[in-house]
Amino acid sequence: MNKTKWKNYSLLLGAFLLQQLALGQQGAGQGLVKDEQGVPIKGATVKVVGTAKTFKTDEKGVFKFSDLPVGATLLLSFVGYQNQEVVLKDANGFTVMLVPKDNLLEEVVAVGYGTVKKKDLTGSVSSISAKELQAFPNATVAQAMQGRAAGVQVQQNSGQPGAGIQIRIRGANSVRGDNEPLWIIDGFPGNSNMLNTSDIENIEVLKDASATAIYGSRGANGVVIVTTRKGKAGQTRVEYNGNYTVQSVRKKLDLLDAKGYMQLMNIQQKNDNGGEFFSAEDIANASQYDWQDLLFQSAPLHDYNIAVLGGNDKTKFSLSSAIYDQKGVVRNNSFQRINVRGTIDHQINPKVSVFMNTLLNKSHSKNGYPSAGLRGGSLMSAIPGALPTVGPYLEDGSYRLLNSTYPFVSDGLINPIAYINEVSSKWMANRVILNGGLRYSPLKDLTFNLGANLTNVDSRSDNYTSSKYPESIGKAAIDLGNTSEYNGSATVEYKNAWNEKHQFLALVGTTADMYIARPVSLSGSGFLSDVYETDNIGSASIINTPSSGYTKWTMLSYLGRINYDFDERLLFTASLRADGSSRYSTGNKWGYFPSAALAYRLSEEEFVKTLGFVNDLKLRLGYGQTGSTAIDPYYTLNMLAGSKAVFNDNLFNAFAPGNRLPANLKWETTEQTNFGIDFSVLKDRLRFTADYYVKNTRDLLNAVQLPRSLGYVTTIQNIGQMQNKGFEFLIDARVWDTDFKWNLTTNFSFNKNKVKKLYEGQDILGSTLNITILNDNLNLVREGQPMGVFYGYVEDGYTDVGKIKYKDLNADGKITTADKTYIGNPNPKFTYGLNSNMTYKNFDLSVFVQGSKGNDIYSLSMAAQTMDFGQGLNTLREVLNSNWTAENTNTMYPKISRTSSTMMSDRFVYDGSYLRLKNVQLSYNVPSVWLGEKAIKRLQFYVSGQNLLTISKYPWFDPEVNTKGGANSLNQGIDHYAYPVAKSFSFGVKLGL
Repeated sequence: MNKTKWKNYSLLLGAFLLQQLALGQQGAGQGLVKDEQGVPIKGATVKVVGTAKTFKTDEKGVFKFSDLPVGATLLLSFVGYQNQEVVLKDANGFTVMLVPKDNLLEEVVAVGYGTVKKKDLTGSVSSISAKELQAFPNATVAQAMQGRAAGVQVQQNSGQPGAGIQIRIRGANSVRGDNEPLWIIDGFPGNSNMLNTSDIENIEVLKDASATAIYGSRGANGVVIVTTRKGKAGQTRVEYNGNYTVQSVRKKLDLLDAKGYMQLMNIQQKNDNGGEFFSAEDIANASQYDWQDLLFQSAPLHDYNIAVLGGNDKTKFSLSSAIYDQKGVVRNNSFQRINVRGTIDHQINPKVSVFMNTLLNKSHSKNGYPSAGLRGGSLMSAIPGALPTVGPYLEDGSYRLLNSTYPFVSDGLINPIAYINEVSSKWMANRVILNGGLRYSPLKDLTFNLGANLTNVDSRSDNYTSSKYPESIGKAAIDLGNTSEYNGSATVEYKNAWNEKHQFLALVGTTADMYIARPVSLSGSGFLSDVYETDNIGSASIINTPSSGYTKWTMLSYLGRINYDFDERLLFTASLRADGSSRYSTGNKWGYFPSAALAYRLSEEEFVKTLGFVNDLKLRLGYGQTGSTAIDPYYTLNMLAGSKAVFNDNLFNAFAPGNRLPANLKWETTEQTNFGIDFSVLKDRLRFTADYYVKNTRDLLNAVQLPRSLGYVTTIQNIGQMQNKGFEFLIDARVWDTDFKWNLTTNFSFNKNKVKKLYEGQDILGSTLNITILNDNLNLVREGQPMGVFYGYVEDGYTDVGKIKYKDLNADGKITTADKTYIGNPNPKFTYGLNSNMTYKNFDLSVFVQGSKGNDIYSLSMAAQTMDFGQGLNTLREVLNSNWTAENTNTMYPKISRTSSTMMSDRFVYDGSYLRLKNVQLSYNVPSVWLGEKAIKRLQFYVSGQNLLTISKYPWFDPEVNTKGGANSLNQGIDHYAYPVAKSFSFGVKLGL
């Protein structure tokens, strides 16, 4: 009986405790709703699934609830964000992060002097997001764009910190002129080198003429529109992104060691009947010095930025600062950039608003080692050429003179350690950008815009050679520069809609631009002390004549554009721009650039809608003209060239006519036709964009030779026509879209360049390469060929005595310049990029691959390092392993002898194709519930690797090289001792407050 009572009491007690526990779990609680940036979302809806209960978040993103059991399912929603379900596990406070909807068609993209929805685009435009730009540390925004957009070829000229970047959008358009795209930063022309990737909201690349013609003579090479980050109404937020990177040389050259070097020098001495220089004992006891190890280093890179953004309904602001500090993988070499940027936008009243943007930039580089040299006369040629048998110092601690170590060593070979310690090269630039504007809307559909921009750049370059440097008495040079650019714009925009099917937008305006440059140069030599370096040139025993200059150009423009949308099916855009340039003479000052584009959205037709799986299907057709001035500011004026002349044993200033005044000079004009398709299916899970284009450039400008009887050597003329045509496509797929998300994006760009016509069929030669063994022209512009092809001799084996033979193509019994022919093409057949992004819970893994196919490289590095026999330079191991002898004639290299000369031939043309694992990044987002309502709203840790794998047949440091690259596209595809590209590992953190 007692046992039965005890059991009953126990059951009653247990039931009572369970009931109290259940009631305790239905108490009051609260939650916090934030966006990806950690900003609270006001007005989000929280619904309890299976009940009628709903809650709203307040200004702090907080919602409060009561009587909800643990395990209840909550559905959170907000306009523009994906719905999210969460299971209530703890009523004491939790945080939910909402993710924006991926509604790409409704995204607004920047176009010339305005914005449109992506679905309403009629031209060819590629978008690059901030996330893509900030995927890994980059010195410039241009470098971060590589492989991200179809039709855009981005190439590093070298791996040096702060080195230039070359961009080509759908090929090159000019022989003489600039082939770089126009950069528009927040509505004004600018320079990408001063930007930090963390300050950018997005980038739009305008590629076809229907999109770029609104920029007239500055739009022929494409337009890159940069929109920077601005403040938004709401809670002020602080964002920090910092990373630390370790860099190292991607690969070392396989050079001869000391014993191999001695053996090779003995072979040469023996072949030249000089006997062996090194004895067997010398070779056996040789000391070994690896100059690559002495000069290359593991180098740090620091990249830190912080931003404060916020505002209210009337005033929005942002303030950011960034530091980029990169040491080079070659010792004593670095680049730094410091940015401070601020923006403010204020709504004075419902009709008037003003804005102002400011950017302060300071850039500095130390010892920017040039990509050039011959016979060890520059740092980048001396590193592989230095003697592996001796070190950099003598026993007394002084620098060793490598060029006097052995009697057969080149006089030009420098000691690389002495060079980096005693030869100083510093460059710095201070930039100030100030722009602002006013918007006035007297009517709902009418807006007046006024804007003005000032860009001022003060630069200074200091070069000093210490008296401690061998055979130096101290030498100093200073180059000062000041450039100022002024831009003003005024536009009027009118929009209207009627009958719910017609939408109309009209824009008219005017712009004015002025550019002024003032350079000054000073130099001297012979200093008693190295203490002041370049800061006391007046104390030099020899002061050279200083020089200075002044350059100015102006442009006045008028522009207009109309956009018409019928029932969201037919889209029409037309524009016209007139540019007046001071570079041209009276009668030719004005150029006119029209464009038109038509798009038909098939996806709005009923027969497509009934398919059910098509979200967007749009066909595009566009045509337009753009231009280029392509001449220096004063080429259309009668100019005198200054010089010095001796008369009666005295030196006088003298002047003579310069270039002959060109007659009836026309603007370079590029006509482009574009056919495109945009296709999206399966709720935008698969997107496809493709474009086919034909670009024809006429009235190319260049210097032409004149008969000496005229008293002039050259003049500028319109000399020909060029064509680019190609195909490009982008595929974006959400392969998996559950808890595990996988997004895959790929783009391919095919471009074919061809010179259609030249003045009197006259070839245009590139610059002389100007190295001792190959003092010849390589690049060529010829009718029927691509721009800048390689032009040289074709090897035909070896003679009976081991010298190189060349093909006698014209069969005249001798080798002359008439036997030169096409031997290579620096232009790639296609370029590509592939980005894979996988997300699972709080982990993100991104993999980015990019590459180039079909381009050739002419390696002056290989030529000078492997074929300059008799100069005592170190060389590649393969030269020792495979050189011609009477017993072995099937070899890579001819007989090792001073008499074995070489010519500009196909021997040094290499396949420049490569595939590169550009970046791999793994990141971890700390869960919001761990952060709670603390000051930290977002926290991410990440680790990444750059340039970890490169697949290429190119034998020198790296295939992504273009020593003479830049604005001009004639001298392309040359590797002349380029600075090596680094591989790196980064560790970073992103923080939101």
